[in-house]
Amino acid sequence: MSSTATQSTATAPTSAGVTAFPSANPKEMQRVFDVQKRHFHQVLKVSKANDRIKLLKKLLASVERLTPEIKAALQKDFRKAPHETDLTEIMPSVAELKDAIRHLKSWMKPERVKTPVSLFGATSTVVYEPKGVTLIIAPWNYPFYLAIAPLTAAIAAGNTAIIKPSEFTPETSKLLSKLVKETFQEGEVAVFEGDHTVSTALMELPFDHIFFTGSTHVGKIVMAAAAKNLSTVTLELGGKSPAIVVPGANLKKAAKKLVWGKIMNAGQTCVAPDYLLLPEGKTEEFVKHAKDAVKSYYGDSAADIKSNKDFCRLVNQRNFQRVSGYIHEAVEKGGKIVMGGETDSSENYIEPTLIANIPDNARIMEDEIFGPVMPILTYKNLDEAVEKVLSKPKPLALYVFGSDSKAINKVLKETSSGGAAVNDVIIHLANPNLPFGGINHSGHGSYHGWWGFKTFSHEKSVFKQAAFSSIEMLYPPYTGFVDRMIQLTKKFFV
Repeated sequence: MSSTATQSTATAPTSAGVTAFPSANPKEMQRVFDVQKRHFHQVLKVSKANDRIKLLKKLLASVERLTPEIKAALQKDFRKAPHETDLTEIMPSVAELKDAIRHLKSWMKPERVKTPVSLFGATSTVVYEPKGVTLIIAPWNYPFYLAIAPLTAAIAAGNTAIIKPSEFTPETSKLLSKLVKETFQEGEVAVFEGDHTVSTALMELPFDHIFFTGSTHVGKIVMAAAAKNLSTVTLELGGKSPAIVVPGANLKKAAKKLVWGKIMNAGQTCVAPDYLLLPEGKTEEFVKHAKDAVKSYYGDSAADIKSNKDFCRLVNQRNFQRVSGYIHEAVEKGGKIVMGGETDSSENYIEPTLIANIPDNARIMEDEIFGPVMPILTYKNLDEAVEKVLSKPKPLALYVFGSDSKAINKVLKETSSGGAAVNDVIIHLANPNLPFGGINHSGHGSYHGWWGFKTFSHEKSVFKQAAFSSIEMLYPPYTGFVDRMIQLTKKFFV
């Protein structure tokens, strides 16, 4: 196998806590792009289901073989616990691959659609053809899974792929480069490691599709760059995903799930509950249950939590400063820490934290937090809670807890979000039969399972005319007979 094109390995961390990489190499990027374009037209464009399944099985075997190294890489990058890596990186990657392998043949079948009577004699079909050479820009928060999941969809749909891993997780970046090099030919999949200059240089190329996972701010940059080449784009972004507890909800159960969803991966999850809306008078009870949940997960004391190897760290100093800054500013503006609050810059550590009495002008209520910190807001009636959600850009996820179906349906109908879950958090994305994606500020397009295959495919309409065509009776010259046929068609068949 020929090797993938990569930048050299990472150097020492910079003062900002971000690993430095060599600058981009546009000539090498162009060369690999051209190799993939040739391979796509010569091989992948006409590939059969079995050809793609072979590639998916090779990728699955590599993921399973390298699982210990994947765990070690994530442990080095931000002290992610091996069990959490299993649950949030390995298992979903394997599930995506197995789902694609299992269903690809049915996904690839042309879909026969109805043809109107006015076009009598013809047949109509939707054919799913691969888009071509694709670019996958992966994030740092789930650096393995969020590279492998879109790659699975790209391969299943018959495309080539160039992956740009995040420079913020250099060990995982190197691991992805190794995996791809050992699994694929350069014309099938390649990896370019590096900083933002690599992404910028790659986006100058006329990719047939760009798949980006990251912040809304960078998503706008990606979309603008893609527009220069009219590349289609999938943007998996984020936003402030709210959690609404409706009156009468079981606060103990809600707290257990919300705490888990908020502090998993130290809160660095695009669909983590970002802020909580509670009925007035329920804050104290909720906080009690939240504290109990944290104790059951990570230990009885602040020292226990900090020393627990299952609780990971913020990815780097820059993100630690950002999240800890949110806490300090919120307190300065009148917010009250009701759980946690301890930080340690030497470890990029932030204790699971709840803050009440948050003013609307605090930055923590404007930016996506991406850390183990959750503001608590209260509301007098459900209309007020819904209005709070509507006052912000549409989020990637929305969570509602309770047993009152009327109240739950009100929240779901009157708000808009990429996805929603009732009485749970995050795990809706584990169902491959549901599309996962955002709306407006939280993203464009969706993927997972069939939806990923569709995202990386072009839905080509194929119209086949039979020997006899009713339309020929409507050709010029427009005689009296043609006029009668037109009137007949308008009256009965249109």
